[in-house]
Amino acid sequence: MDWWHSGSPRPKKFRVQKSPGKFLTSIFWDKDGILHTDYLPKGQTINAEYYSSLLVQFKDILKEKRHGKFIKVVLFLHDNAPAHWALATQKKLAYLGFQFLHHLPYSPYLTPSDYYLFPGLKK
Repeated sequence: MDWWHSGSPRPKKFRVQKSPGKFLTSIFWDKDGILHTDYLPKGQTINAEYYSSLLVQFKDILKEKRHGKFIKVVLFLHDNAPAHWALATQKKLAYLGFQFLHHLPYSPYLTPSDYYLFPGLKK
């Protein structure tokens, strides 16, 4: 309820614009920069099947963009998302020759990659 007396001016109403909505982005990067950015289509969720197909795409992109630096082992640092820890995802990582580093469950700290992607968080 607005508190105003009869002599006060009416409060201005702001135009309300509908939000463009949320979108989910998966970013793959290494020490030399961002390698691949994937935007999840609207209405979909990331599950093990989607993420596994994304890993296959990423291996091809990695070979293309870092062909001179491609080594035998690629290390992944995942967060605690269910799609990252699903058995199907772990099998796909092993099949592709990738290894993953464990991020502590329920860690109060951000994933270290967040500091490089969002430098404003350091302040």
